[in-house]
Amino acid sequence: METSPAWARCNSCKGDIDFEQTYYVCSVSTCNRKGTELRFCSVECWDAHVPVMRHREAWAEENRSPTQAQWEREHPPVEEEDRPLAPAGSSAAVPSGPETPIVCLNETGLPHDILIVVSKLKAYVRARSGMNTSDAVMEVLSDRLRTLCDDGIRHAAADGRKTLMDRDFK
Repeated sequence: METSPAWARCNSCKGDIDFEQTYYVCSVSTCNRKGTELRFCSVECWDAHVPVMRHREAWAEENRSPTQAQWEREHPPVEEEDRPLAPAGSSAAVPSGPETPIVCLNETGLPHDILIVVSKLKAYVRARSGMNTSDAVMEVLSDRLRTLCDDGIRHAAADGRKTLMDRDFK
């Protein structure tokens, strides 16, 4: 059986939180509900999430991660055939382990519209450089934006979230 070198990852700095290590959780219940379960390796990392989440009153609660033996008892490995599959055409995350969810991105029926506000982009380029902008640029930028969004979706799913956030694009 292959073992993971770390128990979890810090939701702020993405550093490892090892087994039998002190970590911190937010006192706000929405940060601790199933599926979110934010964990931080230090008070500084916890403090970095407070303005993002706009908490009015919150504090970092100290916890201790389980031993590797405890974790393996509570979370037995899932065999490949036993893993649930996402319904066809959905973009639901399918858990494949504690840290590596697989996201099934829907490939059928995707709109291939321009995702850029053409007039705004042309005005920006003209104000910035005095140049004109070809209409063909919009298609290329829309394709790049789709790729960025796909990567962001995978990052959000890896963090156990169903909401795409600004931090998924960093």
